[in-house]
Amino acid sequence: MPNTPSAKAEMKKSLKRRERNRGRRSAMRTWIKKTMVAIEESNIEEAEKSFQLATKLIDKNVKWNQLHQNTAARKKARLARALNAVKNAG
Repeated sequence: MPNTPSAKAEMKKSLKRRERNRGRRSAMRTWIKKTMVAIEESNIEEAEKSFQLATKLIDKNVKWNQLHQNTAARKKARLARALNAVKNAG
């Protein structure tokens, strides 16, 4: 536990930041998962909508320093590859 007033204030700030960061990361993962589920079900329209939201959240997480830009690029590329495979197959 913090002893000084400034350490207490920092702890409060870090807890608020932690909750905000967890929410942002959770939202991104949720949309990635929704995209993959739609792709597995071959629901192209739903997959495209969720893909757009997923890429938007991935990019925002890079902006907020939640993800490294290369990690984000890898995630987006894998989603796009899976989506294109379903489009070309169907």
